Amino acid sequence: MSQTSVAEFLTAAKQDEGLRQKLQTAMDAKSCIDIAEDVGYDFTAEELEAELNKMPEEEVAGIINPGISPRRHIEPR
Repeated sequence: MSQTSVAEFLTAAKQDEGLRQKLQTAMDAKSCIDIAEDVGYDFTAEELEAELNKMPEEEVAGIINPGISPRRHIEPR
């Protein structure tokens, strides 16, 4: 869909403990996208990565799998 959809999804994840818990167990970008699709969002792995790159690592870690570098966790470089 668009970057807006990714931003909206990440905002929703910050506010929804259940959604955040699901994202913290996701092992790759596909898993994150599947979780997003289950709650009505549609975006690509590239759009997700671009939005995560705009955020401070501490903020990303609060949403997606804390304790592991979130950008490497989502898309290994």
